Amino acid sequence: MTTTALPTLVAAGDLVASIEVLDELTTRRPAHSLPGRFYHDPTVFDLEIEHVWQQEWVFAGHECEVSAPGDFLTLTVGSCPLIVVRGADGVIRALHNVCRHRGFALCEATTGTARRRFVCPYHQWSYELDGRLARARSMPADFDPADYGLAAAHCAVMGGLIYVNVSAEPPAFGPVRTMVEPYLASFNLTTARVAHQTTTVEQGNWKLVMENNRECFHCRTAHPELCQSFPEGSQHAGGGSPEELREAAELIERCEAVGLPSSYQAATDWQYRVMRSGLIGQARSMTMDGRAAVAGCFGTLPDLDIGDVLLYHYPSTWNHFLADHAVTFRILPVGPTATELRTTWLVPGHAQEGRDYDLNRLTEVWEATNRQDTALVERTQRGVRSLAYRPGPYAPVEEAGVIQFIDWYADTLSRRLRAPAADHLR
Repeated sequence: MTTTALPTLVAAGDLVASIEVLDELTTRRPAHSLPGRFYHDPTVFDLEIEHVWQQEWVFAGHECEVSAPGDFLTLTVGSCPLIVVRGADGVIRALHNVCRHRGFALCEATTGTARRRFVCPYHQWSYELDGRLARARSMPADFDPADYGLAAAHCAVMGGLIYVNVSAEPPAFGPVRTMVEPYLASFNLTTARVAHQTTTVEQGNWKLVMENNRECFHCRTAHPELCQSFPEGSQHAGGGSPEELREAAELIERCEAVGLPSSYQAATDWQYRVMRSGLIGQARSMTMDGRAAVAGCFGTLPDLDIGDVLLYHYPSTWNHFLADHAVTFRILPVGPTATELRTTWLVPGHAQEGRDYDLNRLTEVWEATNRQDTALVERTQRGVRSLAYRPGPYAPVEEAGVIQFIDWYADTLSRRLRAPAADHLR
């Protein structure tokens, strides 16, 4: 099915508001947090939805979640509800979750299996798994079903991960795939299995959620469970002490010697990055005792210390891929001060709960860390709404990852706001 180019959305807010936001972005102090309104103002949020979330590639889920024809998952990107489904032909597609009759949302379930077709519960229009309209009741003689298939969004699969884009002309996904896919190949995530999944709504702006993730400056005091295995240094943002850098170099050399890509790779604008990082001491996995949580390894991975492959991609995801399991994170903004966080634990396809792993042991580190991070984000959200709040400076080493994220965000939103403003001033 040909991807439908949706009409360009009308700019959120009036042009004056857009110009004001652009001015604040271009005059902001480098290496400082954003002005308070950027964390709660509905006008800023609407501009971000239109010019960031509905323009960029967004992590949707995993290929193993839609392993058979008819399997689907749903998500909402900005104002666009989507269905990601594997068709009868085996192709994974992203379809707008909007009936072409009167706009009813076809699917309410977050995951499921359509036996043959998607049927609108409102007036029973039905659609093939590739989006073609199959049946519409009581239409006139000149009605052509070919004109009323579900609109298609862009969809890309990379190493078992699925990304979607709802813009008419998305940025090229090829550079992301070229950089990241070699790091994921050994995991063979297409044959993985979802062991556990949680979805929560944090009462905080999506940027606060991402900022909190992009540094471990707070980890020692906030995350005792995580710090049993995960190093709190700045090497995750490309930095680190001489000792940390030496240890990272040794891990990279050891892993690349057995054919595992491992060096730090990042986009020039910092939008995405992949690398292999060591764990603390003798830890082999992100568990309370550092031992593997699951018996056996993913794909063709060797039974040795291969550390943790970290992947992030703005604006929606960060991930950890270990020899025995993986944990992926997807954020979606649901309002100026609310963010949906979906966390998924993947295990090798052969692994069985109770035989090869204990679910509590597998999930306890990130279940605790998520609760702690939610509390941190929500407490920060309360603070940035205060009249007393002023942008504060980031620590240049420990918060280098936050600086990179905020620079990407400000540059991306500024660039997209600048074009309509320039057109108006001509």
